[in-house]
Amino acid sequence: MKLSSLAGTHSPQTRGRLRSLPPVLAAVIFLLVGALFEPLYLHAQEDDPLNKVHVQPPAPAPPPSNKPPAVEGPAGLTARPNERFRVNVNLVLIPLTVTDPMDRLVTGLEKNNFFVYEDNHPQTISSFSMEDAPVSIGVIFDMSGSMADKILRARDSILEFMKTSNPQDEFFVIGFNDRPELMEDFTSSTEQIEERLANVHAGHRTALLDAIYYGLDKMKQAKYPRKALLVVSDGGDNRSRYTEGEVRAVVRESDVQIYSIGIFDPEAPTTEERMGPILLSDISDETGGRLFKVDDLSEMGDVAAKISAELRNEYVLGYKPTDEKHDGKWRKVRVRLVPPPGLPPLTVHARNGYYAPLQ
Repeated sequence: MKLSSLAGTHSPQTRGRLRSLPPVLAAVIFLLVGALFEPLYLHAQEDDPLNKVHVQPPAPAPPPSNKPPAVEGPAGLTARPNERFRVNVNLVLIPLTVTDPMDRLVTGLEKNNFFVYEDNHPQTISSFSMEDAPVSIGVIFDMSGSMADKILRARDSILEFMKTSNPQDEFFVIGFNDRPELMEDFTSSTEQIEERLANVHAGHRTALLDAIYYGLDKMKQAKYPRKALLVVSDGGDNRSRYTEGEVRAVVRESDVQIYSIGIFDPEAPTTEERMGPILLSDISDETGGRLFKVDDLSEMGDVAAKISAELRNEYVLGYKPTDEKHDGKWRKVRVRLVPPPGLPPLTVHARNGYYAPLQ
């Protein structure tokens, strides 16, 4: 029934007829008619969209989270695998090594032998350690044509490096020529890697910068907070899509040390090969690692073992910057060493800066 029909119940004509009846009978009829049509009227009101109340019901309470609470501060360093991990971004950690004038590793120094400066402002060293902690390591293996007569020695030096590393270290291997390729994903099995490298062959051109870029990106999946790349190459890039500037920017943004074993030809025929030592040296030094040049291929195994020993004997300095701004800017870091009396001048190998966090 339409609302217009309901309204007709109370029209002037209807009210006139009701007045002509006895008062008691008219009242009864009026009440009966109202009782009969009121439900239909209310139903029509409910169907009218203008009369609906537009209030959203309260959202149901979220189910209880199964995630454990975040772990902060020192406890975060020993967080179990199923715990969320959050590091205090205001704590800067600097892994470094110290060598003497004969390029021999120096151990046994104390916290008070080191002084840290950020943007030339002295910082207070709040943590100091030297321990053989496990490292996540990526091997960047040059398999280009220029390595044809060096590739077997290079492969053997990589295996020597792994065999003398911390047994808990994890490794991945990226081989490259025209482009980089993941040959072995993260593993702690040196036997597995040795199997994969058993039949390596050299050929084609050299995409060294692409391989380093790929290695730094792969390192985002690392298990350990300490990370390093070992680059084994003659350094002559002639195929990469990424530019040297782009790779240097990524190197700066990463927290990965880069060590390089350079097998250089003093009479290299191309400009790229002649610039190889400078490229690898600059990239390695910037991260606190360094380049080891190999003149005699028979020494490659010893060089690899030396790099392994450095990674197992690093000092790690930690400090909270006096500049607490989260502005994303580059902060230059310098470590000064005052050796104990009687020691010759020593050299510190450490990262030269970092980008402040943005938040």
